[in-house]
Amino acid sequence: MSNSIMSLDHNSTTTHNQDNQVDNRRVLILYGSETGNSQDAAGDLGRLAERLRFQTLVCEMNDVELSALLRYPLVIFVVSTTGQGEVPKNARQFWKSLLRKRLPPSCLRNLNFTTFGLGDSSYSKYNWAVRKLHKRLEQLGAIEFFPRGEADERHEDGIDTAFLPWSTSLRAHLRANYPLPEGLLPIPLDVQLPPKYTIELLPAMDSTDVIMSEHDNTLNEGDTQPTTSENPNDKAHREDKSTQDKRDNQQQVLDDTAALYSHPDTRDPETLRQVHQVERMSINSPTHSARLSEQTANNIVGGIDILDRPNVLRDHTTVYSLQDTDKPHQTAPDTLLPIPGSWIATVERNVRVTPNSHWQDVRHLTLRVFPRVKGSENPLEKQSGHEIERFIYVPGDVVVLYPKNFPEDVQALIDLMGWGDVADKPFEHRSNDYDGISTHPKGLYPVPRSTLRDLLLHNYDITSIPKRVFFEEIAFYTEDPAHRERLQEFANPVFSDEFYDYTSRPRRSILEVLQDFPSVQIPYQHIPSLFPVIRGREYSIASGGDLMKDTRPGVTRVELLVALVKYKTVLRKTRQGLCSRYVDSLQEDTDIQIGQRQQDSLDLYAFNKPLLAIGPGTGIAPIRSLIWDRRHGGQNAGGDTLLFFGGRNSNADYFFKGEWDFLGIEVFTAFSRDQRQKIYVQDRIREQADRVCDFLVRGAMVYLCGSSGRMPVAVRQALYDAMVIGGMAADQESAKAQFHSRILYREEVW
Repeated sequence: MSNSIMSLDHNSTTTHNQDNQVDNRRVLILYGSETGNSQDAAGDLGRLAERLRFQTLVCEMNDVELSALLRYPLVIFVVSTTGQGEVPKNARQFWKSLLRKRLPPSCLRNLNFTTFGLGDSSYSKYNWAVRKLHKRLEQLGAIEFFPRGEADERHEDGIDTAFLPWSTSLRAHLRANYPLPEGLLPIPLDVQLPPKYTIELLPAMDSTDVIMSEHDNTLNEGDTQPTTSENPNDKAHREDKSTQDKRDNQQQVLDDTAALYSHPDTRDPETLRQVHQVERMSINSPTHSARLSEQTANNIVGGIDILDRPNVLRDHTTVYSLQDTDKPHQTAPDTLLPIPGSWIATVERNVRVTPNSHWQDVRHLTLRVFPRVKGSENPLEKQSGHEIERFIYVPGDVVVLYPKNFPEDVQALIDLMGWGDVADKPFEHRSNDYDGISTHPKGLYPVPRSTLRDLLLHNYDITSIPKRVFFEEIAFYTEDPAHRERLQEFANPVFSDEFYDYTSRPRRSILEVLQDFPSVQIPYQHIPSLFPVIRGREYSIASGGDLMKDTRPGVTRVELLVALVKYKTVLRKTRQGLCSRYVDSLQEDTDIQIGQRQQDSLDLYAFNKPLLAIGPGTGIAPIRSLIWDRRHGGQNAGGDTLLFFGGRNSNADYFFKGEWDFLGIEVFTAFSRDQRQKIYVQDRIREQADRVCDFLVRGAMVYLCGSSGRMPVAVRQALYDAMVIGGMAADQESAKAQFHSRILYREEVW
């Protein structure tokens, strides 16, 4: 007996010690991300740490204070580089806190950290942000516990080429140097980790709730109470009348329900009735019954069509559309979301500027951006009685468009997953994280009482190319052994070639993957843990100066030059990017939401200097913005401008051709397909070496804009060559050194 007690005590003590050791295994993973790649990488590291039984918190760098770093034994930073070597916007507040002069040199001496950087080698300041961060942490006394890693997004296989071996080595390091308690093993890959976030059905309204009368029967101050004594005959008569009134009211409710919720296209009419009932409970509610009886429809022009649209179907107009839903060009949902810091804009023009026969569809988009309540985080807040602010921008700023999924794709997913019974019921997000900062994923802004259909239309991306973790997760939701094995192969880094052949090369979407594996049945509760959040897409502003003005007070005009992503893949299927499809669908006078990302003050040091601009293709957009802004102070107020423009055909993609003579701009063009031998902007730069050197000697700013990749490197090389040809430098090395030390150089590539 005593031996059994001693054995139990020993086991209890061992378990307690294990729990204490696991409690101390904590890691903080911070990311700075502009397009979401660093956030995805941070999530991968979070799952890696969780399987090693670390308590893991993954969040934006701006979400933590500097002092919080010391509460974690290990901190991992994942940072991308944006612009001219800067840290991303969601990391700048944290970065500024690291640069405070009052910080003691050894204030982070108890911090053990490592960093991983994501960059683009076509930029001259490749992975600059992570290198600055790493150096600054060491200056403040922090200790590197694992060597820094860097990835190049330009690589043929993307960041995985560097990230996968780095993370594998990190895992081995953590296992060796931070071992688990005896008897406790890492969580194996065939065991699913609990989801960070879920969605749950909102509770239905009580069916005994009644619609509030138009007249408020409550007593106001000064009203007299009715007497309590009454004639018994009067009381009986009043009870009979009350019974009859109750029957009449019940019949009235039935009439309302029949009129509002009996349409054959209405999904889940009972839930919809309950939602509307809640709205009508308030005497201040602007909603009201559509009609008192079926006969009312006969007395209104348009009948049931007019009555149903603003009531039953006000949030799902595509359900009862007079247009043919089988037409190839669908209209994206126009619901506005509570996105903090966004602006409401109206589409004034959406014009294709390349011929229909041209390989690329390029749109010239003109928006009217309306003022908003000053200081408000909610763009939908009414302006009445509040101070307002205008949308103001400078050359180099970008507009963020927020695309949406299309109803037919959402319906296809709902049908495939069997979510029809709950698709139009309201949901709420819940966090399952022990140290969660938010109840829903970062960057997700649902409308109040979002249905599952709302979330799939506006918030979760179902058409993006899936990441490797997607296959790892959906393998848990199939009972088909062959499907599970194939999905696990795609999730295994050992089979990277197969993964890229199946996903990236044909640009296969999440929806298409699920259609390829119909045995996968995802619980709707796990949508937040499987589908990425729809992220905004950034486009350089193409207008400035006088082009910003609008005749309406407080309204700002914005112009964009957007190249739509549409092509055929190795599967001979036509692909169109989510935002490209969204832009393609935008009709004039449609209200949309936009965001703004402000760049460094380009105009402050470029306005009064000569401008040497290189802008192939849609790279001309920010250059045009700067040219018009420089002209705003008067004809040629900004000094001379020399422009090198490149495209395929002079008659197809010579954007804004008619403006350059009017603006007094000297232009050298390079159209690669107009002659047998291809000619590019770098060839024209070498040909015009003397002209280029003249501008450089006079202190010109060099502004390069356009697609990333080989183009920026080739252009910089051509500029070095021009300096040698023009006599500014003896050789390329001295030209390069002189160029980067003396020349104002700015590049915006994407």
